[in-house]
Amino acid sequence: MTTLLLARHGLTDLTGPVLAGRTPGVHLSEAGRAQAAALAGRIAGVELDAIVSSPLERCRETAQAVAGGRAAEVAIDERFIECGYGEWTGRPLKELAGEPLWQVVQAHPSAVTFPGGEALTAMQHRAVAAVREWNERVGEKGVYLVCSHGDVIKAIVADALGLHLDHFQRITADPAALTVIRYAPLRPFVLRLNDMGQLRLPEDSEEKDGGENITGSDAAVGGGPGTT
Repeated sequence: MTTLLLARHGLTDLTGPVLAGRTPGVHLSEAGRAQAAALAGRIAGVELDAIVSSPLERCRETAQAVAGGRAAEVAIDERFIECGYGEWTGRPLKELAGEPLWQVVQAHPSAVTFPGGEALTAMQHRAVAAVREWNERVGEKGVYLVCSHGDVIKAIVADALGLHLDHFQRITADPAALTVIRYAPLRPFVLRLNDMGQLRLPEDSEEKDGGENITGSDAAVGGGPGTT
C-alpha cells in the first residue's frame, strides 16, 4: 500500500484575510516558518521516498523545512499548485463573500469556474491524477509527502473518501496540518485528517493480528486491532 502524507503550507501574512491564490512572492510568515519546523519535527521518524511540492513559495518553503534534515530534494509538481482563482486572486475574503458566486462555491463547487480562472473540477482532476502518478512512481510500499494548498488537499481527500466534490467544503485543511491517505489495491483509506500531532504510521492491515486479508478485501477483518 502506498502512503501519501498531505501537508498544507504554513501561515503567510495573507492567510485568512486575502485569497492569495497563485500570487507570486507570498512567503511564510514568522509563525508559518515555526509551523513548518514543527511539521518537520512531527514526521521526523517517518522515512520518506519523495518530498513533492506545489511550485508556489509558501509550499516550497514548508517542504524544504521537512527536507532539511533528510537526504532528499524537493520535487516540484505544477499539478499541486493552488486553484486558479482568476479575477478573485488577491481580493479580501470579506469582499468575495458578497459575490453571487460565493454561495455556489460553498454549496455547489462542482459547478464553479472562477472568472478568468480554473474550474474546481479541473483542479481536482489534475491533483488526483498527480497523486495516482506519484503512487506508481514511489511504489506500493512507498511513503511520500506532498505540500500543497487547502482546496487542493480537500479535493484529494474528497476523492479518497468517495465524496462528490460538492461535499469537499465539509473537509478542513489547516496551515501545516497533516492528512494521511493509504492507497490500497481496491480503495484508499484516510488514516489521519487535518492532524497536528506526532505521526507514527500504522502497519499495513494485512500484517497485523486480526487484519488478515482472507476475504478478498483490503480492509481489516472485524475492524482490525488499531494502533497504540
